[in-house]
Amino acid sequence: MVESSKKSKGVRLHKFIADSGITSRRKAEEMILDGLVAVNEEVVTTLGTTVDPDVDVVSVEGRVVEARHLEKIYILFHKPRGCVTTLSDPEGRETVMDYMGRIPQRIYPVGRLDYYSEGLLLLTNDGDVANRIMHPKHEVMKIYEVKVFGIVTDDILRKLRKGVLSPDGLLKPDMVRIIKQLPQKTWLEFRIHEGKNREIRRICEVVGLTIDKLKRISIANLTIDGLAPGKYRFLTKHELFSKLGWSLKDEDYQKNFPKDEEIYRDGKKSLKIAKRGDLRIERGKVRRADDEKYIRYRSQHYVETMKKQAELKDKLPPLEKKTVRRGAKVVKRGGGRKPANKTATTRGERGRR
Repeated sequence: MVESSKKSKGVRLHKFIADSGITSRRKAEEMILDGLVAVNEEVVTTLGTTVDPDVDVVSVEGRVVEARHLEKIYILFHKPRGCVTTLSDPEGRETVMDYMGRIPQRIYPVGRLDYYSEGLLLLTNDGDVANRIMHPKHEVMKIYEVKVFGIVTDDILRKLRKGVLSPDGLLKPDMVRIIKQLPQKTWLEFRIHEGKNREIRRICEVVGLTIDKLKRISIANLTIDGLAPGKYRFLTKHELFSKLGWSLKDEDYQKNFPKDEEIYRDGKKSLKIAKRGDLRIERGKVRRADDEKYIRYRSQHYVETMKKQAELKDKLPPLEKKTVRRGAKVVKRGGGRKPANKTATTRGERGRR
């Protein structure tokens, strides 16, 4: 029998291994079940085992694992479209971790944005903070801007605000409003504090809308203003807690948004474009957002969009290296694209030729 602190309060074995930086929690669980982990020189195959990092000696495949008291870090990332919000992808697609560079701590995303969505994403190694942000009871508001095809009329807006039934309960946003009208598309703003899986997409699908773009612009008072897609910056704990409306002393959550129904009651803050759009719909100049034309190609729209982006990248000519001579030194610079006229590389040479 293993003499350890697993009978008392401690750290779960798979978490201890993951925090040491050896592997992920899931892989650590597999290693435990495979008999590759020992506590105090005795093999442990029970996933519920807990250890005391200050007392117990943990080894993986014969190598002693030392506890690492890593600094908690918080990263604000502008997720681009076309990457998955996971640590790795079995299909070989680009993940958010490919943008993180060499960060010694094992970080993970707080919540998810799907493959075709973009916008604000937090990454951290602080499990307590991650859970507080994601759990509905803390009512951390997330704001999304969603562009849909067609004109959103008053009755469509009412359906969105009413919510839809799904197998896992009612899907209802805290608030929906129209923020901008384009000639053939409509920008909507959704506010949600629950964050159920693909909630906005599922609501729009039931109502009959086809989403062109979905972007998360804020979590509470955290925004991605000034942060380009694919870029990130570090947050201090003080900055993060301040933006979330939390206290550093007792970490009690304080609501930083008044109730949405008090601000947007009866849609008074929504742009008054739905009624004007009705006349254009009657005259056949535009289509309603729930028109069957958009529904028919919904499933293929994003696939085609990403395919076109990939094709554009492939068509761009490769960058050419230029060599610039300065006295006896040769300096290499990253040049521009190859000129269309391959026989004349400069304006002066073209003139002489």
